[in-house]
Amino acid sequence: MPDRKRIAGDLGLAALVVVAMSVAHGVYSNELLLFNFVMFLTLSQGLNLIYGFTGYLPFGYVGFFGAGAYGFALAVMHLHSPPLLALAIAGLAALVLAVILAPLLRLSGAYFAIASLAAAQALYEVIANPDLQDLTKGPYGVSLSGVFAPRLSYFVAVAIMAVTFALVVWLRNSRFGLSLQAIREDPVSAAMAGVSVVRGRMVAWLLSSVIAGLSGGVFAWHISVFYPDTVFDVTFSIFATVFTLFGGATTLTGPLLGVFFLYGVYNAIGITVPQYFQLIYGALIMGLVLFLPNGLVSLLTRRGFRVP
Repeated sequence: MPDRKRIAGDLGLAALVVVAMSVAHGVYSNELLLFNFVMFLTLSQGLNLIYGFTGYLPFGYVGFFGAGAYGFALAVMHLHSPPLLALAIAGLAALVLAVILAPLLRLSGAYFAIASLAAAQALYEVIANPDLQDLTKGPYGVSLSGVFAPRLSYFVAVAIMAVTFALVVWLRNSRFGLSLQAIREDPVSAAMAGVSVVRGRMVAWLLSSVIAGLSGGVFAWHISVFYPDTVFDVTFSIFATVFTLFGGATTLTGPLLGVFFLYGVYNAIGITVPQYFQLIYGALIMGLVLFLPNGLVSLLTRRGFRVP
């Protein structure tokens, strides 16, 4: 039987964050900063779907983000699609890429992580190829000023974040989510118990990719002018990974803590005193790895608290 208190707690936390980020738009004037928070909250939870529940860590997660951004851009430029339809195409572009890269799931550990990064880099090289300028604009950048709508795109990004939270809540409280965690811990034992290992990993992989693709699409819509270097920047993968690991994977709370704390530190220190940012950021991460390998949420779980 599902734990109703746990589900209620998960949904309550998710609703609180969604409402807070919606209200913040009308209170705080730095819309781009708020949008970046929403985007990283979504990307971190999207990465949580594949890493937290299956143990697969894709360093090339940014490839799905970039595929979504260019899927949106190509739909607007060549098909003259309205933004919401182009956003659906962005998610579809990431989904197709995930299906193409599905054989990577035969790898594990560092091999999978590096192979996914190589795949993302290969896609970047294709998009940035000057010979494809007529199709992708090559390295010269994309301008989507005709659909520029920062307010609407912000709230669509919040909606995507809400759906992502709902997916994480579902996985945390469903039999399928438990089967994924069993696969993560011991795939051989899980298979012997009747769990479809291949199917489970594939579903998590596809869900995670679509979330990244939708995030890339709404990012392209929000900023409207970008280059291949912008949306295929490996920093997106690094931040999403660090935020998830810092807070604690497999939970809803962990990535939230990681984003609010670390991205807050990044904006406070990285902008005002950039010369100290790398030192302080590095020290925080090293301290986490050494003393809190399961993230900040482990401080609460050790004391018997139930963490959403």
